[in-house]
Order: sequence, then C-alpha cells, then structure tokens
Amino acid sequence: MYSMPLFRPPSEARSLIIQITEGCSHNKCRFCYMYKHKQFRLKSWQEITEHIAALKSYYHEPERIFLADGNVLCLKTEELIKLLEYIKREFPYAQRISSYSGPLDLIRKTDEELKLIREAGLELLYMGVESGSDRVLTIMQKGVSQKQMIEAGQKAMKAGFKFSCMIISGLGGTEHMKEHALDSAKVISAINPNYFSLLRLVVEEDSDLAEDIRQGKFHLLTPLQILDENIMMLENMELDNCIFRANHVSNYVNQAGVLNKDKDALIERLKKFRNSSNFIPMGNDRL
Repeated sequence: MYSMPLFRPPSEARSLIIQITEGCSHNKCRFCYMYKHKQFRLKSWQEITEHIAALKSYYHEPERIFLADGNVLCLKTEELIKLLEYIKREFPYAQRISSYSGPLDLIRKTDEELKLIREAGLELLYMGVESGSDRVLTIMQKGVSQKQMIEAGQKAMKAGFKFSCMIISGLGGTEHMKEHALDSAKVISAINPNYFSLLRLVVEEDSDLAEDIRQGKFHLLTPLQILDENIMMLENMELDNCIFRANHVSNYVNQAGVLNKDKDALIERLKKFRNSSNFIPMGNDRL
C-alpha cells in the first residue's frame, strides 16, 4: 500500500497518510537519512486513486489527513487542487489536510497559487528550516539561503496556511553553535509561524554527516552545550502567539509553551537544568 520508508511529523501520529509522491526531490541534506535509498517520483493519477481506494477500505472517516512523502507542493497547482478536491470528496469528514513544504516549492508558486491551494483544502504546512545560518545551510547542503527561508515562510503565512517550522538544535556543531542559534532565532522571528518545534540533532549511519563526524570535520555539541544553544536561541526570538514544542524523544529537556508569552519561564527552566548537578541527559546521538 505504501512505498517504504514512510515519514510524518510527530503531530500527525493519528492522521491517515496518503502517499502522493515518493522520496524527496532535493535529497542532498547531509544530516538527513530519510529518503537516501528512495528515488523521487510523482505518482500517477491512477496510482493515487487506487491508493486512496485501498486506504478507504481500512479508514472510513479519518479526522486528519497527511500528504506524503516530501515535496507534495512540487505538483502543478491545478493538479494539486484537483487532488485536494478528490480527497475531500472521498473523505468528507476529514477536518484537516496537511503536508510537508519545501522552501523552494513555496517560492516557486505565486501568492495567488498558494491562496488557491489553501482555499482548496490544504490547511497546515510543515517546513524544516533546520538552521537560519547561511554557513550551516551551505555546509548541510540544504539548497536554500536564510533569505529564501524567510521568503518561503512569509509567503505561506500570507496565503493563510497554518504554518509549522522546525529547527535542529546542534546542527552547527561546536564550530558554528552561536551563529546557528542567533540566525535561527532571526529566521523564525521573521516568519513568525503558528507553530515552532525544536529538535536535537541525532545522527544516523546512513547520513552523510556520520562520515563527516568520523573524519573529524564535524563535532557534536555536548548536552550542556545543547542547553546553552537552546537558551541563546529562545532569548533572541520575538514571536507573537506561537505554539512552541521541544518535547520530541530527541530533546534533553521537554519544553512546551507559547512564545513570547512563556519565553522567560521556558528559559529559566532550561537554566535550572543547565545548572543542576543532578542533570543526567537521556538519549544518545543516534535514534
């Protein structure tokens, strides 16, 4: 029924996943292992309708739907609108449809196209900013700049999408820790998304970054450095009613709140753990 592996954001754990594309059209990020063994392609209309028919026999009335894999927005606007209309007919009780969104896919579409897609039923978009630093984005081969990240995010917000952004704590390594923290805060503040999540870098053997670490080209942050970076990032963010989560299994300290309303309390909690002699970080550098 699915081309594996299959990924979705943690908040889509109970969503019906409809696979529209396979893999990632960029697929060059050095830290990412998700689609390294998967060739990117767009599924045909026949494949998609047969896929939906098969899913429908198991899931009759899903409340939420997530469109996979990566880069669903790379579809032509008219095709994506046709797809959304079809999904809404097949699953009339679905309350929300969401997907990942690559920054370049958002930039390539006009404001009017994005507005039409939003009106057709795609409500929530997830974008992995990963880092706001041009240097880190280049090292990790993300394929976009700080300026483009901001442009993409602001376009999504302007079009009326609910928008969720993610930063990977530790992605700058020890060499670019401060730059990663400050520039990431700058980008997220400029976008001012509805949701912001902070995850910690974990390294899989299948990622290019694992080889960089073995060769001594990249140095992981210690748990205390991670907390220092998180504190620096939050201290420099200016957000308006943004739901913040750092409660993924990768995070050393679980955090949840609303920024900027809860910013001081979140920072103080991190400092409490940072300065505690009893702080024992859970987890490791691999999933």
